[in-house]
Amino acid sequence: MTQSILLPMPFPLDEYMARLSSLRAVMSSKSVDLVIVSQHEHMDYFAGYAPTAALFSAVLVPLDGEPVAVLRALDSSAFAEASWLADCVAFADNENPIKVVADTIKARGYATSAIGLERDSYFLTVHRALEIESLLPDAMIVDFSTVMWEMRLVKSPLELAYLEVAADICDRAAAAAFDAARPGVNEREVFIAMTSEAWRNGADNAQLAAISSGPSTSFHASLGDRVLEDGDIVFVEPVPHFRGYTARMMRSKAIGAPTDEQMQTAETMVRIQDEQFRAMKPGADAREVDRILREGILLAGLRDSYTNITGYTLGLKYPPRTSDFTRVFLASSEWQLEENQVFHMYTSARGLPFSETVVVTSEGGIRLTKMERKLFY
Repeated sequence: MTQSILLPMPFPLDEYMARLSSLRAVMSSKSVDLVIVSQHEHMDYFAGYAPTAALFSAVLVPLDGEPVAVLRALDSSAFAEASWLADCVAFADNENPIKVVADTIKARGYATSAIGLERDSYFLTVHRALEIESLLPDAMIVDFSTVMWEMRLVKSPLELAYLEVAADICDRAAAAAFDAARPGVNEREVFIAMTSEAWRNGADNAQLAAISSGPSTSFHASLGDRVLEDGDIVFVEPVPHFRGYTARMMRSKAIGAPTDEQMQTAETMVRIQDEQFRAMKPGADAREVDRILREGILLAGLRDSYTNITGYTLGLKYPPRTSDFTRVFLASSEWQLEENQVFHMYTSARGLPFSETVVVTSEGGIRLTKMERKLFY
């Protein structure tokens, strides 16, 4: 590993206890006796371990007492190594995980209790939710949607340290990609250079970058086999994870000399977006922060319309999600920024994107990604 900064420590037990305390305060306010946690980010957030998604798993968090994990037996050794929890019910591959969850709830004395179900979990399908309810006929099921997503919005100092490492990996990965991007080079070689540098510097995920190239670029394009040539724009977006926490950044490089219009477009976008970042202070209205960028780009004549969002939540993230839209910046947004929230702030015009990982501070939005903000060539 070539990481030049001191890696932050793993989360201490005190941090997990504080998270549980906050969750239990919400449980108490909703008169919930036990919560079935199945979203993988939330399992990691409270238990320190996210399982594979092959079979349904959960962490059962009671209002009092230690939580218990219900996991596939093949995952139990990894759980024991990573999690601070000691209590784990392991099921075999020929068992029904939903029934094991329900049986565990009954065995722990919660068969007739108020049970919170995070109905917005990506892993709690309609079928699974109905099966849980059918197996716990005497329980009172309480919708526990949004709660844990909201709890994770404001980052602790150690979470910010993880995000800083991920952002540093972004910078290094993008620089490696641009070093490799030259006429006659297949875009796959650029992708290899970018992902290799990310892994070399501590990234712990496989799906960690996007790339496109050509006369114009698309943010959601698939990796192809183009050979770069003069006049192309190469777009890269590293999305590395460090201990599950992800940063993101978008940059472009012109192959050959960029046009005057491209340079002017890039400079104008950076200037407007920097103004947006300065407004990202605690208490700021999200729609006002959004307005600075959205109206600025339109007034500059860089786009005819602007309907997409200009930023969204960053933090702990696992597949299958590629982005966290718990908070987004839109003209209709009705929420206020809080200190130590972290966002992926992005914009694009005329085929050129710019984005950063930004943390909200009393001085305004501070970039965790540090790469120079310009059109490279």
